[in-house]
Amino acid sequence: MGTTERGLRAYIGSFTTAGGAGLTTAAVAPGTGALTALHTTDVLPNPSFLAPSPDGRHLYAVSETTDGTAAAFTLTPEGPAPLGPPVPVGGADPTHLTLTSRHLATAHYTSGSISALPVRADGTLGGPAAVLRHQGSGPRADRQEGPHAHAVRADPSGRWLLSVDLGTDSVRCCTLDPTSGTLAVHAEIRLRPGSGPRHLAFHPGGAFAYVINELVPTVTVCRWDAAAGTLTPLGETRLLPDAPGTPETFASALVLSRDGRFAWAANRGHDSISVLAIDPSDGHATLVGTVPCGGHWPRDLALHPDGRHIYAANERSGDVTWFTLDPHTGLPVRAGSLAAPAVSCVVFA
Repeated sequence: MGTTERGLRAYIGSFTTAGGAGLTTAAVAPGTGALTALHTTDVLPNPSFLAPSPDGRHLYAVSETTDGTAAAFTLTPEGPAPLGPPVPVGGADPTHLTLTSRHLATAHYTSGSISALPVRADGTLGGPAAVLRHQGSGPRADRQEGPHAHAVRADPSGRWLLSVDLGTDSVRCCTLDPTSGTLAVHAEIRLRPGSGPRHLAFHPGGAFAYVINELVPTVTVCRWDAAAGTLTPLGETRLLPDAPGTPETFASALVLSRDGRFAWAANRGHDSISVLAIDPSDGHATLVGTVPCGGHWPRDLALHPDGRHIYAANERSGDVTWFTLDPHTGLPVRAGSLAAPAVSCVVFA
C-alpha cells in the first residue's frame, strides 16, 4: 500500500533496552505535520536507525546489538509487518543503513566495519555479501582507540558509497558492485584529527557534502567530485556560538533543505538545533543561530517531505518534537511533541 492510500506515516525507532517501544507508527497531519501515534511493535531489539524503500512499500532497520542484525518489514495499514527473519550484518552494534545498488549497506560502530546485504526482488534480505573492516585510530584514546564506522551514505550519482568513521577521523569512498555486493575502498579522506566525524549529508546540487563531527561541535564542508569519487575538505563551521558556560556538546545529525539554502544540525548536551545558511556558489556554511530542541539529547533530525517541518528525536527526554520552518530565515518554531521513550530515529513513508 502506498502513501497516497494510507496517508503519510512517520516511523520512529527506539532503544528497547532503554524502555523504548521498538518501532512506532504515527500518522502525520496534512498541513501542520503533527504526529499521532497509531501502533507499536517490539519484534526487533533496538531498531535504532530506519530506511524506507523508495517505493514506500518496505522499511528496513538495523538492530543495534552486539550480535548485529538487520530486518525488513512490509508497510501495512496495521503497521510494519516482518518480512522474513532478521539477518546478521557481520558486525557489532550497527548504527546506520542505506539502500543502494540493490543492497542494504550497514555501518557497525563497535566493530568498525560496513557490510552489504542483498535486497531481493520481494524486499527480503540475504546475508552479508561482503564485510569491509576499517583500519586506524585517532588521538582521543577514550573514543578513538580503533575504527568506529558510524554512517553509510550513497552519493547522489549512485556510483559511490561513503562510510563515515568516528574513530579514524576519516570518510572512505567505496565502490559497491551491484551484482556481487563486493565492497572496496576507492579513497580515504582524512579530516581534522580528533573531530570524530559521525554523519554526512549531500547538498541537493550534488557538488558539496557536509560532515557533522561528534567530538567537536562543527560541520566540515567538502567539495564532492562524483566523476572521480573524491571528497575535498574546504573548511569547518562551528555549530554553537562562542559563549562562556556552554556545556560539553556532541553533535549528532544533519539535514539540508530541499533547495540547499539551509542546513540544520542537532547538538546533544547543548540540546539545540543549529541553523546554517548555505552559499550555493562555494558551499560555505554560516551559523545563523540556535533554538532549543524541545527536549534532551537530540539524536536525530528528520525533514518532512514537504520541507516545511523538522523533527527532533530527543533520546533522553523520550519525545519527538516538531517545528515549523521559517522559509526566509530557516529558523524552526516549535509546534508540538509526541512521547517516544528512548527515541533514536524518525523517517517518513
